[in-house]
Amino acid sequence: MFRNFFASPIICIGSISKDIFLPTDEGVIVHTPEDITSKEKVAFEIGGKISIPDRSEGIGGVAANVSVGLSRLGHRAACYSCVGDDEIGSWARKILSSEGVSTRFLKTLSDTSTDLSAIIVLTGRGDRTIFHNRDANEKLQVREEDLARAEWVFVSSLNGDWKGNVHHILEAKKRYGFRLALNPGQHNIKSDGAFVLSLLKEVSVLMLNKDEAIELLLPSHPHEAGESLEDETILIRKLHAAGVPTLCLTDGRRGAWASDGKQIWQCAVPKRSEPVVDATGAGDAFSSGFFGALLAGKTLDTALRYGMANSQSVISAFSATKGLLSKQAMERAIEKCIPQKIS
Repeated sequence: MFRNFFASPIICIGSISKDIFLPTDEGVIVHTPEDITSKEKVAFEIGGKISIPDRSEGIGGVAANVSVGLSRLGHRAACYSCVGDDEIGSWARKILSSEGVSTRFLKTLSDTSTDLSAIIVLTGRGDRTIFHNRDANEKLQVREEDLARAEWVFVSSLNGDWKGNVHHILEAKKRYGFRLALNPGQHNIKSDGAFVLSLLKEVSVLMLNKDEAIELLLPSHPHEAGESLEDETILIRKLHAAGVPTLCLTDGRRGAWASDGKQIWQCAVPKRSEPVVDATGAGDAFSSGFFGALLAGKTLDTALRYGMANSQSVISAFSATKGLLSKQAMERAIEKCIPQKIS
């Protein structure tokens, strides 16, 4: 199914934003194990005023992050999204162009603000909570004819009329014959999980985290004797049953899994000599590494190594794109990532 697509455009549809990172050690972790999809929360003093010792800025949004990641791995990538007719929108366009990402499908909307995120990063552990303001991304409208020359379309977390845009993408897929990679957003699953589940038969590659997979499958898969959706192999089997041929599943510090329906590989997070700085963009980095490797004709276990190496590099710095690896750097980084075949 996968060929070398270095000469073909890969269109990444989804969000773009400016991210502002605010590191702090003032947050208190609250454990809520009874909440299967949100087992830890962070708390701050009500009415408190917290000093931030430093701040950083960078481009964000899944479509932007993944298109930059693919470009660094040598693929021709385009970011299909919306920005406002403002200073941040012009800045975002320049950043993408400097990374070799096509901005042909990056729409500039008048009387609209480019999306902005404030990201609270817990120093010492690198975990973050994102506060985002949506405007331009809420107004994204996918035009079917824009996808006519694509070999692959990567669809990430969509906002606004997201189901309408998915409909246009599927109609274009029927007309033009491109392949579809999907990384659904948690809000898409919460809004209409049954609709997202119905899309899986149209998808060639699925990328999501374990919490998202559980939330997606839970309503339509009641508890069966001896089975639990906490078991990654059961999650993978049920996702394949929904029609997905190739998928990867991530679970933070516990690592990641990949399957093509014939074999399942698991890769633990390699030991680090330096602390995690910021986990923002780790999932997107994994997606661009994993997907980029498959596009280059790599094996499933190698694709898992690419994803893990890319995500581990990104969490070493503030910004979802600063640590994304080039092809040359990737070949060195994957030496630390050793997957195991578990099925």
